[in-house]
Amino acid sequence: MCLSIPGKVLSIDGDKAIVSVGGTNYETSLQLLDDVKVGDYVLLHTGFAIEKIDEKEAEETLQLFKEMENMNKNK
Repeated sequence: MCLSIPGKVLSIDGDKAIVSVGGTNYETSLQLLDDVKVGDYVLLHTGFAIEKIDEKEAEETLQLFKEMENMNKNK
């Protein structure tokens, strides 16, 4: 099973980007995607942006992760 996490692109330098996921910033490669801009949301997997997604989908997915985290804390 693969897990990818949505993140917001904060800055771009060549084929690298800084992407924010839940307030934590990660450096990721943009080599697999075309036309990524600051402000876009991408799916991150093992250091690579693998797909652009819209903001609504990204926020819904991040909310689901947050709910799962809270469920685990309450066990």
